[in-house]
Amino acid sequence: MGQASGVCAGVADSLQRKRPEGRKLDAAAAYQFLTRECMALEEAGYGIILPAWWTRRGTRTKPTVRANVKTPQMQGGGGVSLATNLELDLEVALGDQVMTARELEALAQLKTPLVRLRGQWVELNAGEIQAALDFWNRKGETTLRDVIRLAVGAGETPGGFDVDGVAATGWVEDLLGQLTGRAEFQELEAPEGFCGTLRPYQQRGYSWLAFLRRWGLGACLADDMGLGKTVQTLAAIQQDRREGVREPTLLVCPTSVLNNWRKEAARFTPDLPLMVHHGPGRKRDAEFVEMARRHAMVVASYGVLARDVGFMAEVPWRGIVLDEAQNIKNPATRQARAARSLGADYRIALTGTPVENHVGDLWSVMQFLNPGLLGTESEFKRNYFVPIQAERDEGAAQRLQCATGPFILRRLKTDRAIITDLPDKMETREFCPLTREQATLYEAVLQEAEQAWEDAEGIERRGAILGTLTKLKQVCNHPRQLLGDNSAIAGRSGKLARLQEMLEEIIAVGDRALIFSQFAEMGAILQRHIQDTFGREALFLHGGVSRRQRDRMVERFQDAGNGPPVFILSLRAGGTGLNLTAASHVFHYDRWWNPAVENQATDRAFRIGQTSNVQVHKFMCAGTLEERIDMMIEAKQATAERVVGTGEGWLTELSNDELRDVLSLSSEAAVA
Repeated sequence: MGQASGVCAGVADSLQRKRPEGRKLDAAAAYQFLTRECMALEEAGYGIILPAWWTRRGTRTKPTVRANVKTPQMQGGGGVSLATNLELDLEVALGDQVMTARELEALAQLKTPLVRLRGQWVELNAGEIQAALDFWNRKGETTLRDVIRLAVGAGETPGGFDVDGVAATGWVEDLLGQLTGRAEFQELEAPEGFCGTLRPYQQRGYSWLAFLRRWGLGACLADDMGLGKTVQTLAAIQQDRREGVREPTLLVCPTSVLNNWRKEAARFTPDLPLMVHHGPGRKRDAEFVEMARRHAMVVASYGVLARDVGFMAEVPWRGIVLDEAQNIKNPATRQARAARSLGADYRIALTGTPVENHVGDLWSVMQFLNPGLLGTESEFKRNYFVPIQAERDEGAAQRLQCATGPFILRRLKTDRAIITDLPDKMETREFCPLTREQATLYEAVLQEAEQAWEDAEGIERRGAILGTLTKLKQVCNHPRQLLGDNSAIAGRSGKLARLQEMLEEIIAVGDRALIFSQFAEMGAILQRHIQDTFGREALFLHGGVSRRQRDRMVERFQDAGNGPPVFILSLRAGGTGLNLTAASHVFHYDRWWNPAVENQATDRAFRIGQTSNVQVHKFMCAGTLEERIDMMIEAKQATAERVVGTGEGWLTELSNDELRDVLSLSSEAAVA
């Protein structure tokens, strides 16, 4: 006991008596013993017997909140929006004990974390109790947005305590049940006037859009490329028109797919008047507003939206649809701000890649669809972005999935439960050798770049690294691309030699191929070499091609009889919005190092209407940065597919030594 008194002050006090039997402790001293002194005694070798109500982790009880919503009378969801006011009553519980306001106030005044609550000792945090009391006092009016945030786990409660469900009646109960999956929403037949047959999964997607639109909630239709997001959206707009809605819907898309929307609308919804707002002769100001009101759909590009948002905001839009919605992944851009500023009864985002680079993309899309649902940008970074991106917090990723899941519908065409009439997609990696000229240029670029990394910091260092990556990729493609001269093409690139070999077999059997490169200058080199070598025309689509020329190229390539066998596309100009199912081979001549972007490009061929197996060939030079970065991306592909994408920016965060390891030409590099 004497030795124990040196570890625990309570033991020392008990030894002041002639016959030590124990010592009475107040609540503060008992808490000190239970949380600190008992562990010190155990470490010193003493046996400790604690009360049955106390465990090794303590009995800390955190407040939980249950929300009771009083539902106002409303017919069919008419006039509902996220800002709709609702009457809210909150209950606060500790464990399974529902607390009164007087009990909470008394607990908040206590100076000790160990208290006796209804006959049981528990550990409490006074700050959490006060936060719960403040939250409890918020009885009264709230908005539908806050109720939904609580129901799906997106709401941030004071003190961080848990929400133990939301109870409601009437239409609010129906809405929350369908959002959280407890109840099924009604599946609708294709609307009258829709010219086409919806596949079962398309019918469900169209019905899902109609369900969320009914309640004024934004929807992200994130189906895989080729599953018909356009068709499902047109069916929803057609349904609007059949129900008597006369306000127009605004469709915003990249310039490259403006004509695609016009053609698809003419095919599936020919009764709906459509206006394309584009080009120097487009209507402006009051004339635009008047013309837009006469149409069911107005189609505009993201660039035009950013420039014309001032008078476009004067139109009473029924809905706003963003196609390829990853175009607003950066919330600070003009086009993202313009899209958020427009008023409408509902909003839809269409994208095959709702998360392209990182989970921050998701906040921007959701802020457009359902403003405030994921909190402010700073709250989102604190609650989700930093835990997921920096700490790989699985719990945060799961919370984000639960919060956004009701508003994102994602189906993959490789899922046989979704669609059964697509062929297989087979991916292979083609490891190409460098020529001696390429190897020499590769080493020269590295030697020149390393000094720049050592001397630079911050954004200057990032720029130097990205510039080096571009040069090394150009070397791997072809020396002529790096040098920018008009020198010979043949015999100088391992990649080009391998492509030529494979094209010989493809063209010989009558197959057709798409070749993607992120560099327009490389596309021009490929076009010239293929035409000179095979004596056959090779189409080349890049950013400088007009819309009319592009449409003609697509028609010619899709021509089953006389179409050119090879279609070269710059990744940015041809990676989205095109239907090129005549191709059964897809070549990624150089890598974008972003699986989502590459898959979108592949889906130009691997989509509905494809009847042949699609073979995807991913080119890379062995022993170079291309092989190593591919290995690094593959190693974290599971994480990327869950909540994040992969871009090139992360390479700039590597140390100089790590960069050398990634970029250096290995001794195993094959040199032709």
